[in-house]
Amino acid sequence: MKSIVIRGLYWKLVWAFAALAVVLVVGTIGYKILAGDQYSWMDGFYMTFITLTTIGYGEIIDLSQSPVGRVFTVIIGSAGLGTLWFMFSTLTVLILEGDINQTLRRRRMEKDIKKLSGHYIVCGYGRVGRNVAAELEATNRRFVTIDEDLSMLEEQKEKNPELLFLHGDASDDDLLLSADITDAAGVFAVTGDDSRNLMIALTAKQLNPAVRVVARCHEMRNVEKLRKAGADATVSPDFTGGKRIASAMVRPTVQTFLDEMLRSEQKLRVEEVTVPAGFASRAFGQLQLHDPEYVILALRRGGEWIFNPADDCQLEPGNILILMASPHGRLTIEKQLARTLG
Repeated sequence: MKSIVIRGLYWKLVWAFAALAVVLVVGTIGYKILAGDQYSWMDGFYMTFITLTTIGYGEIIDLSQSPVGRVFTVIIGSAGLGTLWFMFSTLTVLILEGDINQTLRRRRMEKDIKKLSGHYIVCGYGRVGRNVAAELEATNRRFVTIDEDLSMLEEQKEKNPELLFLHGDASDDDLLLSADITDAAGVFAVTGDDSRNLMIALTAKQLNPAVRVVARCHEMRNVEKLRKAGADATVSPDFTGGKRIASAMVRPTVQTFLDEMLRSEQKLRVEEVTVPAGFASRAFGQLQLHDPEYVILALRRGGEWIFNPADDCQLEPGNILILMASPHGRLTIEKQLARTLG
């Protein structure tokens, strides 16, 4: 919507300049005809210019004995003043429109960010950051992104009006607090600089020790440094890419299955759901956890894995369910577990 309004103002400004040019040309020609050969084309142009701008140096071309010339001056002056007024008012609106829109949009985003809880903060909105955001969107998870490239963020906002972003250095305390890190579920440190990602992880953990931090790492030698700084997990795109290439060669069917799962209209994912505190321990068979939107694959209990848990398997607070589910299926089982709190 904003781009349409701005585009309309630009066209108005173009038409205003065109109208001014027409008035100048018509005025120059008219004065030249009225004045005769004793005055030059430059005199005609200068007479038109001082008439439009109301400078008031006096009549360069003597029109004291020419009623037609004076009427022509009134017409040119009126047309020129109207054109100049329209041009400057349009230019003013164009400047104010950009500033006001930007201010209002920033305040609206800040209010929307304050309403979030359990969201994610994507620090760095380059190619990797945008792919992270796309996955969060596909699985119905809210997020805020932070980047230093304002023009890129504005461009992405035009493509996705729902995007919430903050402009600046993601390792800055105030910026992470503005992104409501105290209520966030996780932070992605995915800039292209390992040292910047290290600072983001360190700052995030200082502000909220409970938040989970996943960091991007180019150099494998920096993995341990990132973990010491507070990163709960590190991912190297080069290392992971190499593993995936190998998988595509030695287990092509499995790789194809995973790729198709990601591309399916149901947006299926292998998800994890933590059994909430306060849950009344009971057997799987009592819960009736069956739904076409999800399939339970395994249960994680402490350090123990229980695959395809049976009906008599006890489900307890803190257990983690591993399931294949659509975004709706994940929300469904979370609600089912919440309804059984003791």
